[in-house]
Amino acid sequence: MKARELAVEGALEFTPRVFPDERGRFLSPFQREAFEEAHGAPLFPVAQTNHSVSRRGVVRGIHYTVTPPGTAKYVYCARGRALDIVVDIRVGSPTFGRWDAVLMDQEDHRAGYFPVGVGHAFVALEDDTVMAYMLSGTYVPENELALSALDPALGLPVTGDFEPVLSDRDRAAPTLARAREEGLLPDYARCREIERGLVPGAGVASDV
Repeated sequence: MKARELAVEGALEFTPRVFPDERGRFLSPFQREAFEEAHGAPLFPVAQTNHSVSRRGVVRGIHYTVTPPGTAKYVYCARGRALDIVVDIRVGSPTFGRWDAVLMDQEDHRAGYFPVGVGHAFVALEDDTVMAYMLSGTYVPENELALSALDPALGLPVTGDFEPVLSDRDRAAPTLARAREEGLLPDYARCREIERGLVPGAGVASDV
């Protein structure tokens, strides 16, 4: 498995080796040894797994969890094709305001690790696109917030030769600048502290 650092501090892309044969193909979207080598610590204990199905043009996000408690994610595309996006919304982060994207499809089968406090979004590029998540925390509705994926200041690549399909909540979400003014964004130092505590006894490298 190959690992690549993304433009958002602490976020990683993983590309597994694929084994095709006459029956189909086999791959492992998460591999502990490769993750620990790239991240500097074990994966968080998984508290919940999520599974979403989206038609072409659906944009989900930008979503994030109030920190604390904060949530880290490991995400891959189980079917279809999506552009998965991570946005650094942690105030005080060296990469605050930056974003990066990972094309997740059925050719390279890339996966992404997104640390505590960052924003996450994706756009489905095919019908019946299935996204699978491993999460460090359970879903609590009042802790889940959203930012606008259509924020012109961010310029996320979520539009194309289709009309973006968003939920009412995501369409009404504030811009990054407005959320910062209202004190809604996570603090970078607190996010790092929480992430270090996800795996008891494990240190997390400050520069991944």
